[in-house]
Amino acid sequence: MDLGFADARVVVAGGSRGMGLAAARCFAEDGARVAVIGRTDADLDRAIEELTRLGSPDAVGLIADLRDENRVAEVFADLDERWGGSINVLVNAVGPDVRGTVEDLTSEQWHAAVDIGALAMVNCVKSALPLLRNAEWARIVNFSASSTQRQTVSLAAYTAAKAMVASISKNLALLLATDEIMVNVISPGSVASDSLVGWAKSVGVDTDDPYLLMDAITEHFGHPAHLPRVGLPEEIGPVVAFLASRRNSYMTGANVNVDGGTDFT
Repeated sequence: MDLGFADARVVVAGGSRGMGLAAARCFAEDGARVAVIGRTDADLDRAIEELTRLGSPDAVGLIADLRDENRVAEVFADLDERWGGSINVLVNAVGPDVRGTVEDLTSEQWHAAVDIGALAMVNCVKSALPLLRNAEWARIVNFSASSTQRQTVSLAAYTAAKAMVASISKNLALLLATDEIMVNVISPGSVASDSLVGWAKSVGVDTDDPYLLMDAITEHFGHPAHLPRVGLPEEIGPVVAFLASRRNSYMTGANVNVDGGTDFT
């Protein structure tokens, strides 16, 4: 199926690693111009080399702290000049790495989770909107998490920030409906992300085995999926690509769980 990304202009905030990079790969393979925003030169350089090899005709890496509204505005101004005033797709894949229970978390940790987990997305959307509105077609895909629907006590701030993403995205879908800009949310479940792998190593789990990773999640958190293993970042990318594509012509305001099966909808 042709998703219509040939020469499309795509921005992936948090696209230099993990699930964001997995999505960026899908866009590159279909011939899109892909800009990834990240925090380190090394990660961006590796990502751009890979995206170019996969077929992107114009892959670019941009450094930004997405909590800095002024720096985010500069990044999109650079893309405005580079790509002639429009972008087709914005993907917000950044999430906070803040752990702790409600009674343990400090105010600083709550602010950090919300700043990177939700307000960074808002900063990107606000700067991208003029370019999205200038495009022939446009989509926004934001990353939430299935933990907003099934709580884990040690992820209180993370989950709260991701719930904000889902709520704001629903509001954006309504706001941008008259522009026919589709806004959707993807909510991954237990995926072998950097944070999950880091936690698993800390408790002595073989991080190369997705089945053992799910066993560890079941033991420590009691939240197994119906499938007996965790997901992989590359299994998230194609779902993001569909939501961001021209083939998705009538779904907006949706929250799509990609979680190996759960008991909630």
